[in-house]
Amino acid sequence: MNAARKIGLNLEWLSDCGGCHVAIVDVHEKILDILGAVQIQHCPVLTDIKDYPHADIGIVSGAIRTEHDRHVAQEMRASCDKVIAWGTCAIYGGIPGAALAHSREEILQAVYTRNPTTRTNEAPHSQVALLEKQVIPLDEVIGVDMYLPGCPPHAAFIFDALLALVEGRAPKARQETVCARCTRSMKKSEETRLKSNHDGIPDPDLCLLSQGYVCLGSVTLDRCLSPCPSQGVMCTGCAGPTMQILTEPNRDLRTEVADRMSRLTAIPREEIVASMERSGKSHYAYAMASKMVGEKPTFLIRKWIAEVEEEA
Repeated sequence: MNAARKIGLNLEWLSDCGGCHVAIVDVHEKILDILGAVQIQHCPVLTDIKDYPHADIGIVSGAIRTEHDRHVAQEMRASCDKVIAWGTCAIYGGIPGAALAHSREEILQAVYTRNPTTRTNEAPHSQVALLEKQVIPLDEVIGVDMYLPGCPPHAAFIFDALLALVEGRAPKARQETVCARCTRSMKKSEETRLKSNHDGIPDPDLCLLSQGYVCLGSVTLDRCLSPCPSQGVMCTGCAGPTMQILTEPNRDLRTEVADRMSRLTAIPREEIVASMERSGKSHYAYAMASKMVGEKPTFLIRKWIAEVEEEA
């Protein structure tokens, strides 16, 4: 590639909140180092260009939720030499992927026909894009060249990823967990009770697992620099599971966390597992649409929901 020529860049978002694109400005003045080398051609929040001109790099955030999402993803793939799956929704399905816990029909009924604030007896068929059968990550529809998870990715990882593409090198991101950057100490405690975030203020120096709080930091990829546990907030897994969780069919979020937590406290492993199953839609919200999680033989989200509903 001629160094004097600016790199063509197309950006697009599918089913997500748009936060991953907004997060680009978190790079602050460093973005000038990137903008000086790229030419933004298609970007919904910056341009009114409807077509997809040829680009060296395409950045796509969001999951495939509708027929329109599928069409846009295919247009981006056809027009871009390299495509980046940008953010957790594009890579794992993200929060939209939590729809895996319900059928398409259940969702449409809840939003339209059984919703007291909706004045319709049937779901729309022509005014809005039709829903896919279920939410799926971007790479189940098109080929992806680079993955940058996070909800949104931290500015440090964004800058390095974009600069790496401009410079033609591999990003520096590693496979560390959120725990790798957490400053808390893992110590054995005599805690016997599972706690929620409203149960007081955690000890600022002790691992949250040791205190009885279910924190997913040990099973979550670090693309955030660990701000939540460092400030006393349990990690919810927004950057997606570690490769160990994804690639081992019998390793799961709840069983791995329960193993560690039961060794650090006096809380029985089975009690921790059961508690995480009761809140399965929360603990698995970011990654359940990915086949590597949603199709694990240990992942039984609908069974867990049914059991919770029976208890209610």
